[in-house]
Amino acid sequence: MTARPEMVRREAGPNGQNIGGLVSEVTSDLSQLVRDEVQLAKAELKEKGKEAGVGAGLFGGASTLALYGVGVLIAAAILGLATALPAWLSALIVAAVVFAVAAVAALLGKRHVTRATPPVPQRAVDGVHEDLEALKGHQPEGKTIA
Repeated sequence: MTARPEMVRREAGPNGQNIGGLVSEVTSDLSQLVRDEVQLAKAELKEKGKEAGVGAGLFGGASTLALYGVGVLIAAAILGLATALPAWLSALIVAAVVFAVAAVAALLGKRHVTRATPPVPQRAVDGVHEDLEALKGHQPEGKTIA
């Protein structure tokens, strides 16, 4: 079958371009749009990264100052106890309390870390295994197909 000239003219676009040229132009424009969006995302992430870095630095400085503040409070507790007890005994009592609080925090932290390891989403993995078995046509143990 051969195309007649009037059929070819009808396939031309409003500017006299054919369909292939229009598709090529749309593809090129879409490609450029995606590249521009990626560049915009990169610029936005860079800006947010800078903000996050400044925020992290400020948090670090604040935590350092808070640590010094805790040290001053510990010194104040020692000096307060020193009015009733010898200074060395006051320091020893405050140190024992600080170490006891640290030990409790360490044990609680260890319990939480133990509960979180291994870092594998076990329920999700089990669900995937069940789905794979179902796709193979096997029925999981203890489950009925409704």
